[in-house]
Amino acid sequence: MTTLIHKRVELLRSFLQKQGLDAFIFPSTDPHQGEYIPDHWKTRTWISGFDGSAGTAVVTLRDAALWTDSRYFLAAGEQLKDTPFSLMKERIEGTPSITEWLVQVLPAGSRVGIDPTVNAYGSFLAWKEELKANQMEMVLAGDPAETLWKDRPVVPTDAISIQPEEFCGEPVASKLSRIRNKMEQNHAEAVLLSALDEIAWTLNLRGTDIHCNPVFISYLLIAPQQATLFIYGNKLTPEVSAYLKENDIDIREYSDIEEFLKAFPGKSIMMDLMNTNCALVEAIPASCPIIDRPSPVALMKAIKNEAEIKGFRNAMTRDGVAMVHFLKWLEEEMPQNTVTEVSLSNRLEAFRREQSLYKDISFDTIAAYGPHAAIVHYEPTVESDIPLERKGLLLLDSGAQYQDGTTDLTRTIALGPVSEEEMRDYTLVLKGHIALSSAIFPEGTTGTQLDICARYAMWQEGINYLHGTGHGVGSYLNVHEGPHQIRMNFMPTPLQAGMTVTDEPGIYKAGRHGIRIENTLLIGADRETEFGKFLRFEPLTLCPIDKTPILLSLLDEKEINWINRYHQEVYERLSPLLDEAHRNWLKEKTAPIIK
Repeated sequence: MTTLIHKRVELLRSFLQKQGLDAFIFPSTDPHQGEYIPDHWKTRTWISGFDGSAGTAVVTLRDAALWTDSRYFLAAGEQLKDTPFSLMKERIEGTPSITEWLVQVLPAGSRVGIDPTVNAYGSFLAWKEELKANQMEMVLAGDPAETLWKDRPVVPTDAISIQPEEFCGEPVASKLSRIRNKMEQNHAEAVLLSALDEIAWTLNLRGTDIHCNPVFISYLLIAPQQATLFIYGNKLTPEVSAYLKENDIDIREYSDIEEFLKAFPGKSIMMDLMNTNCALVEAIPASCPIIDRPSPVALMKAIKNEAEIKGFRNAMTRDGVAMVHFLKWLEEEMPQNTVTEVSLSNRLEAFRREQSLYKDISFDTIAAYGPHAAIVHYEPTVESDIPLERKGLLLLDSGAQYQDGTTDLTRTIALGPVSEEEMRDYTLVLKGHIALSSAIFPEGTTGTQLDICARYAMWQEGINYLHGTGHGVGSYLNVHEGPHQIRMNFMPTPLQAGMTVTDEPGIYKAGRHGIRIENTLLIGADRETEFGKFLRFEPLTLCPIDKTPILLSLLDEKEINWINRYHQEVYERLSPLLDEAHRNWLKEKTAPIIK
């Protein structure tokens, strides 16, 4: 693979010289600024060999570097070994930004190219100003992979389907009305949606264009009297075409979007420049002012209605049944047969597939044993797969897409004897998980303000983790959903009743072990006092937490009571759906802790 990467970089450098460019930037996004993207747009992976979901590759005529976050430091280090790329660790002191690095390695007067169809206009403007200050030019240059990537995958064209109102809980007409009200409040004559999950949510449609994410390639332009969907026509079944017509949605080919915008007659159009690609922004007529605002759909989608909340509860219950079957199987299989990271991942998916309304996994399973678990987003492959032993810790982060809800949970499981260090770290992670899950907080609180709950116990021991603590979860949509998050760096969106969010602190020690415990939570009302309204978290995930690695001396009475209450809820919800053998197994795993 490294030889292939060297060859691609050399071909790219020849291409850049012919184009009069001195460098080129490859983001991890597609035209819709998605986190997970179709293979067709994975040009950063193609040029660098690094396949994580986040990262930016930059190639000059002499140098190459790749920026990624802490989730991928170890994985990227391995994948970039013996390639032309140096690893740049984001948010680590001493790591230059992309533009700072370009200024270091390129002379004044250099021209840096990007593909306008996959780079956000807001990022382009920021880069352009930073380079201009150093006598360099940022150029909208096209896509080199269009010429150089000979076996490039095609854009997916699978058919899309209608999401029943019993699961989505609100008709399209109502959603469009709410969006148009937001348009009016912002004095806009139209709003352009690029984010695929926002389009799927607005139109109550789902697709299969992106692995694990039930969305479809499209754009949606909403005006006061009409809405236009730009989509590959062969994706529309007669049923979906009739459905769109009933909802007054005009249909145009996906490739028509730029020409359509060039002729747009409106006096103003609203879009988020940090989430809209340069090609679309450049197509807007000068006579039509752009109102740069976050999409109103993101927050609407994040606050779940009653039907969606009901769907989440039902999906989590079925997912919990699948997890009980899996965990009992693993416990019994280990002493008898060889179990590997890949084989257990496949077995878990098989148990989930048995559940009603199952559609897919919600992300590639992270099944990481021993030192592999210290690689935050490790995904086992045939090359990296190792057998499990009856000792140490297994980190299992997984989820599923059910038609009524999306699941995401992590459990760290003791496979046999564990060290004192592993027990202490496990208990510190559990303390952080409980502290966040137990939080009661006033309306208006952001995830950043609550992040310390998950970290406090480990901070007292000089330990930290660099990834976020929690993210929103879609309703049979993307497993990672904003605009709210729980993390150290500032996230301004307040947490609101009806939002889902994960609670997933962790500890990772390279070459030794990794630990994470994750539930998906629902935010709901707690009480109203003279000081205002207060909110609380309710765990939606139903799966026992392994008690065997706990150092009880580190837990107080409130923490033990939380575990016992949670396990009682897990047993009461799941046991009626289990046969006697699985019910007895679950009863043992959820038995109260007595200190």
